[in-house]
Amino acid sequence: MIIFVLNCGSSSIKYQIIDMPGGQVRIQGGVTRIGYDDAKFTFKADSETKKTLPVANHEQGIDLILKTIEAQKGQTGIGLSDIDAAGHRVVHGGSEMSDSRIITEEIVAYIESICHMAPLHNPNHLKGIRAVQKLLPDLPQVAAFDNGYHTSIPAHVYTYALNYDIAQKLGIRKYGFHGIAFRNMIEAAEKLLGESLGDKKIVNMMLGSGTTANATLNGKSFEVSTGFTPQEGLIQSTRAGDMDTTSVLYMMNQLGIGTAEADEILNKQSGWSGLSGIGVDMYDIKQAAKAGDQRAQLTIDAVAHRFRKYIGAYAAAMGGIDVLIFAGGVGENDSDMREKVCESLGFLGVALDADANHNGTGERVISTGRVQVLVVNASEEKMIAEDTYALLK
Repeated sequence: MIIFVLNCGSSSIKYQIIDMPGGQVRIQGGVTRIGYDDAKFTFKADSETKKTLPVANHEQGIDLILKTIEAQKGQTGIGLSDIDAAGHRVVHGGSEMSDSRIITEEIVAYIESICHMAPLHNPNHLKGIRAVQKLLPDLPQVAAFDNGYHTSIPAHVYTYALNYDIAQKLGIRKYGFHGIAFRNMIEAAEKLLGESLGDKKIVNMMLGSGTTANATLNGKSFEVSTGFTPQEGLIQSTRAGDMDTTSVLYMMNQLGIGTAEADEILNKQSGWSGLSGIGVDMYDIKQAAKAGDQRAQLTIDAVAHRFRKYIGAYAAAMGGIDVLIFAGGVGENDSDMREKVCESLGFLGVALDADANHNGTGERVISTGRVQVLVVNASEEKMIAEDTYALLK
């Protein structure tokens, strides 16, 4: 089954063509700067094509992708008639969508009804779904919900101590995100270790540009750092993470700004980029710290502290920890950060193998202690393809 996997952002589209059930990525690429005359388009199969051209909206972007797929059929062996289904990442499924679903008009209406919960994400996912419906009207589609994995979290964990009536009326609670990635991380860990982890106490650290920590207990999500929105929790590349909510009100009053400006600061001007003043690439921050930049070093220390704090908290909440999994750009590639995070976790049974951590490559075990510490590659696209295949095969 040939599956077209789409992840539509506010001004971007990421896509892959995956051959299932083997999971081979045949084609991949993306469109960025949608809405501008200098949008960037990439198409990668055996070779890579890059173009700069106007792309007004998501429909035009998907049309460009599909036309290129058809035009390159002679080289790739895959044309539009070979695509069997489309799978979409949908960030927010509310409290009802625990599993991936075949897209119907009822599912579309439900996603539309909760767009206010993810105004930066869900409307763009819908644009992708609608564009495929228009351009390939007979193609079955599947929605994979990013928070679906976390619907198993107990009420006492997801409930905020906000005025109960207000919270219930507005649906304010912890939802959590990166669920698709966490499912794939555990799948990769089981494959690496050659055993089921269904009875284990697991802490997942998805450390990319967006970062989320997760506690999985006996095969189900038990806790997650992201909350009502992805803003809660760990320090991320541009998101502040945990902070006193009243400080936001104070900032707004002192600066005379409204909610839109405050949202911009919290979500796009903060995190390790805003703290360091250097940018979103952690490598650049590390290089600056090595050169003596004190703000850069402060940033690294603060980020590592928050990561470490959540691992300890989740171990306490679960009554222990058996497996610690790192994934994402920072989680996979930054051995110094992994070492810094784990260096004071010996009391939990965490002990790193220095050589495996710093000099090893690919998916691997990097520990010598009781707790198995793993580095894996988290592929949301592969997980979406697996769900799509399972629902439609």
